[in-house]
Amino acid sequence: MATEVESLQGNGGHGSCCKKGPGYATPLEAMSGPRESLIYVTCVYTGTGKEKPDYLATVDVDPNSPTYSKVIHRLPVPYLGDELHHSGWNSCSSCHGDPSASRRYLILPSLISGRVYVIDTLKDPKAPSLHKVVESSDIVQKTGLAYPHTSHCLASGDLLISCLGDKEGNAAGNGFLLLDSEFNVKGRWEKPGNSPLFGYDFWYQPRHKTMISSSWGAPAAFTKGFNLQHVSDGLYGRHLHVYSWPDGELKQTLDLGNTGLLPLEIRFLHDPAKDTGFVGCALTSNMVRFFKTPDGSWSHEVAISVKPLKVQNWILPEMPGLITDFLISLDDRFLYLSNWLHGDVRQYNIEDPKNPVLTGQLWVGGLIQKGSAVVAEGEDGKTWQHDVPEVKGNRLRGGPQMIQLSLDGKRLYVTNSLFSTWDNQFYPDLVEKGSHMLQIDVNTEKGGLAINPNFFVDFASEPDGPSLAHEMRYPGGDCTSDIWI
Repeated sequence: MATEVESLQGNGGHGSCCKKGPGYATPLEAMSGPRESLIYVTCVYTGTGKEKPDYLATVDVDPNSPTYSKVIHRLPVPYLGDELHHSGWNSCSSCHGDPSASRRYLILPSLISGRVYVIDTLKDPKAPSLHKVVESSDIVQKTGLAYPHTSHCLASGDLLISCLGDKEGNAAGNGFLLLDSEFNVKGRWEKPGNSPLFGYDFWYQPRHKTMISSSWGAPAAFTKGFNLQHVSDGLYGRHLHVYSWPDGELKQTLDLGNTGLLPLEIRFLHDPAKDTGFVGCALTSNMVRFFKTPDGSWSHEVAISVKPLKVQNWILPEMPGLITDFLISLDDRFLYLSNWLHGDVRQYNIEDPKNPVLTGQLWVGGLIQKGSAVVAEGEDGKTWQHDVPEVKGNRLRGGPQMIQLSLDGKRLYVTNSLFSTWDNQFYPDLVEKGSHMLQIDVNTEKGGLAINPNFFVDFASEPDGPSLAHEMRYPGGDCTSDIWI
């Protein structure tokens, strides 16, 4: 596959062959793809006190279906204690020029156990099945890597997975795992001596011969819950790591400073010619824009800042928004982010990436909703809380966390679990009562967000008890897994 795809890179990935590979030739072409009818959701029992395996839920999102807004299948993994977290595909639009490639396998790295599950979604998309388990012992033996997080397919057919530490939970042991197209461990991707200080998410932009990764923290710290002292102790990250692509040489480290603490999700603009992207810095609740400078190096600046709220009856006198996820629409017009603690989802117009404009905001949970013990305090000293609507008679729990956008940009799906240990710490009722999933209608002309009152997936009533719902993927790909070359 590498040879054919590389030969297409010179003409933007467009080949002359009539039969195409997975995905779409361009991001704009993807926007006119078919409407989603299924969505796969990673669901967690690890850390909840239930001795049950995590599972992949299939949710019906077809409004014309009799099982709309319901879980129609559950695929439990064979072991306990995995903490399924993020997911990716074996093949995406980066392989569009290869007619032999197929978006068949969903990749499920297990953040705690270190296993990687490979799920076959092609035999029966509504009822996916387990294809292979890549054992953590094999990964550790061949690479020294553990705590796998983000998975992206490469145009070569290989898979690249960021790992957050070694098996002892030290951040110093982190790096990037390479699996081949048969899901065998090939080794590390980065060159020896080029491992990052901390690991988390990554995105590559081949036309700029660049991959950039972000830095959450040491697994030995974050797996025990969030402790502000650990930030002072240097156990959490504030850097972006710039690599040459595809050869894995660490070229530059960007120190985001005190405005960029805990940089998590990272995305380039979808247009593969663009040299701009964003990273969400959770603790300081800033969206940082990174960009290439005239001399070919990379720089950064704060593009969006979510101000902390002065609060009463909480663990700290000020509460950060805690930006834990964001994404960019396929036409690069809108950026969406979730503030897990404050409880709002925001939409920004980023047609001028240097000057994002807030165009929509919706409260769908959070710690300062009416009925909560926590209250916010305004500059005038008066206290207030947010009105959060009920959906199908259900009070919304937790705060908005993972988000996924439809290809056409008109529907935003939202789950509310971050990581079981942190859920227990900040939203114990979420662990007790389970997650839910919402769908938000998006105004793509003028901007604006509104809850769909007919869609509510309640993970409180799962057969094995309430579960925690996290990452979402469509069978046909989406704006957080597909990369164009």
